[in-house]
Amino acid sequence: MRKILIAVLGASIGLAGSATQVSAGLLSAKGEIIAILAGELFLGEAEGHLSGDGTLAIYSQKDANLTCHGQFTSSAERGGLGQLACSDGASATFQFQRLSVLRGYGSGKFSRGEMSFAYGLGADEVAPYLKLPQGKRLAYNGKELKLVDL
Repeated sequence: MRKILIAVLGASIGLAGSATQVSAGLLSAKGEIIAILAGELFLGEAEGHLSGDGTLAIYSQKDANLTCHGQFTSSAERGGLGQLACSDGASATFQFQRLSVLRGYGSGKFSRGEMSFAYGLGADEVAPYLKLPQGKRLAYNGKELKLVDL
């Protein structure tokens, strides 16, 4: 009986540990977003729910006071659609495709130009999914992601 109790306790601790790694509620998950809006780098986070809807919040890497908030809906079969409104009055509509449940990429129409983004991918993985401005590349110094000259 004691061995069974120890096994159940160990499994419970293991499940609790993995649940905290999701970084959201039981029926939702959060992930990082890296986006290019009108040639400018934006960073942030999206939270998706089991129902397929979610929210996102991003900020300009150049000016942290420039923020954008939005909503999206998603399905494995159709991908996703969303809208974004920024603190300076700019707005966007976008679509995206899943690479997996927690990873994907998309593009859209931003009121000041083009929009491309990736979510759930690391700084070293996003380049194929982003439309970077001419003569720029992404650089990550271990702490901060920046858009820099080639």
